[in-house]
This record gives sequence, structure tokens and C-alpha cells, in this order.
Amino acid sequence: MDQSGFVRLAIVAIGLVIASFFVRGFGQLVFGRGVAEMLQAPIVVVGFGLLVYLFVRATLDAVGLWKIERSDA
Repeated sequence: MDQSGFVRLAIVAIGLVIASFFVRGFGQLVFGRGVAEMLQAPIVVVGFGLLVYLFVRATLDAVGLWKIERSDA
């Protein structure tokens, strides 16, 4: 993974977390609270999991254990 891939994954992860709030909000309007939470849960878990992975990966890069390739842009 290079820097552009890292940034792309970070944008996707943040987008998933934000999208989960929209899904929950519109789901509550249409289906009710219980169904909205069931629809939101997988989206927020994937987004948060990606953010945790990116945090660990950035920490390992800072320590020097698992380097993220630098893109020459």
C-alpha cells in the first residue's frame, strides 16, 4: 500500500461511518428504531474496523515496523 491508497482507504472509512448515521436517521423515519439500528450496524462496524486498521498501520509505519511506500507525485 502506498500513501495514496492509505488516504483513499481513510476517505472510504470516514464515508462509511458518516453514511451509517444517514442510514440510521432515514431508517428511523421509514422503518422504526430497531430496524434502523440493524441496518446501521454492519456499515458502522466496517467503517470503524477500517479506521482501527489504518490507525494501527500508521502507528507501525511511524515506529518503523511496517512501512507505507511513499508515492512520488
